[in-house]
Amino acid sequence: MNPKWNGQFSCFDLVARVDEKASGKTSEHFRTIVQVRDIEIGGNDFVVMAGPCAVESETQLLQTAEAVAKAGARILRGGAYKPRSSPYAFQGLGVEGLKILRKAREVTGLAIVTEVMSEQDVDLIAEYADIMQVGTRSMENYALLEALGRCGRPVLLKRGMTATLEDLLRSAQVIAFAGNSQILLCERGIRTFETATRNTLDIAAVPVLKAVSHLPVIVDPSHAAGVRSLVPVLSRAAAVVGADGLIVEVHPCPEQAMSDGNQSLTFGEFRHMMTDLRPYLELQQESRQLRPQLLAAGGAD
Repeated sequence: MNPKWNGQFSCFDLVARVDEKASGKTSEHFRTIVQVRDIEIGGNDFVVMAGPCAVESETQLLQTAEAVAKAGARILRGGAYKPRSSPYAFQGLGVEGLKILRKAREVTGLAIVTEVMSEQDVDLIAEYADIMQVGTRSMENYALLEALGRCGRPVLLKRGMTATLEDLLRSAQVIAFAGNSQILLCERGIRTFETATRNTLDIAAVPVLKAVSHLPVIVDPSHAAGVRSLVPVLSRAAAVVGADGLIVEVHPCPEQAMSDGNQSLTFGEFRHMMTDLRPYLELQQESRQLRPQLLAAGGAD
């Protein structure tokens, strides 16, 4: 580990990677595996979460759930509560949306990830969700993070749009300190001066977070790009740099989506993306298998 990183992040003792030389163990011994039903995130599998930005109707969600499951996704994403920038935009179906998500899980077997916006909603959403998502605007809502530390569900923590990696790990530390070590870090792009894309995907954040933290790292190419055609390319990049999975927006008819249609993939586009990812995931798998041998060889010199 870079000495600068060790000093910068070691204060977040519950989520930072331990010093390998001091402990006498390799980094593989300190990787957190987040268990979501029968799914392990942070191990050898590359886990894809996919679905619409917002739950709009039962028909829309069930069609999407069946399509993404068939293409290889293992977790269904869908917002029942939406923190929209405009008060005139669709704000989500609320409890009705949660009920639709639960039905989709019963029909397809997919686990569910959905966003929680307030500490007051944590207990309710935990009754329906398998993973509690913290959106970019809520990353520093410490009352919410503390409540999620007591919720008994894994947490997908998205990086704030102007947050540093230190800020992200500080928020993860709050959740862990409150009692929940089942945390997924999510790089979803940050706000820069560039306007060609919705945000700027900080692809270097993935290997840095993997080096300084033992938590799994998920990439959200949809919010990073804001442009549908870039999502498959950024997904491949995420696989190459060692991400543990993706969270991708998919919609039956993006042009009619009530939220984030420009960045949502059609069913066919998602299916092609998953097929195109295979050779990159095979390379990632080979790299992970070789890593313990390389570490051992390096330690012998």
